[in-house]
Amino acid sequence: MKHAPAPPLAAQTVFGDRLPLAMRYAEHLATTGVQHGLLGPREVPRLWPRHLLNCALLADLIAPDTHVADLGSGAGLPGIAIAVRRADLHVVLIEPLLRRAQWLRTVVADLGLEQVQVRRARADELTLDLAVPVVVARAVAPLDRLAAWALPLLIPGGELLAIKGATAAEEVERTRRAVLAAGAVSTQIHTLGVGLMPDPVTVVRLRTPPARFPGAPGQRSVTR
Repeated sequence: MKHAPAPPLAAQTVFGDRLPLAMRYAEHLATTGVQHGLLGPREVPRLWPRHLLNCALLADLIAPDTHVADLGSGAGLPGIAIAVRRADLHVVLIEPLLRRAQWLRTVVADLGLEQVQVRRARADELTLDLAVPVVVARAVAPLDRLAAWALPLLIPGGELLAIKGATAAEEVERTRRAVLAAGAVSTQIHTLGVGLMPDPVTVVRLRTPPARFPGAPGQRSVTR
């Protein structure tokens, strides 16, 4: 069984005094994560730059003490990575597959991440009882489908943060009409980790319209 590689110097910059916790999570990914098919064995050598660090950097775009939903969490990327980096974030890991959800619960418990919960469900099953300021996602679906699944989970003025690849700008342009139809009112592209990572991280941010006034009819409360 392979073990997680040693963290690069950038990991200390990103995780700070929570690096030991990140290393424990990396060990889960490299061992039982591979056994459960959540991560390919060829990904283990590049576990830190390709998976842990680029996902953890997403936290740079999230305000303090925010409730976040990780859509299609899989191996907990990016949800667990940002929760490991930021103890102030309250994270819901949304994963429909039973075996993956069970693995996530085991890892969350072992890491002692009390601010993280796992919901075994599809996004469309949670629209009536889950409403958060931020939804995050990585490698879930093209932007148009992702917007249709994620935006209904947001409170008014909420935002979707989607980790995308080098062709993010092309995808934004190609899906623009469908994204607007799903309810987004603005789209931005952010680049994270410049000067820190060999391959910076590209994030697409979609925002929903704010409520017309506080307490408007139909406005949902932030999940706790």
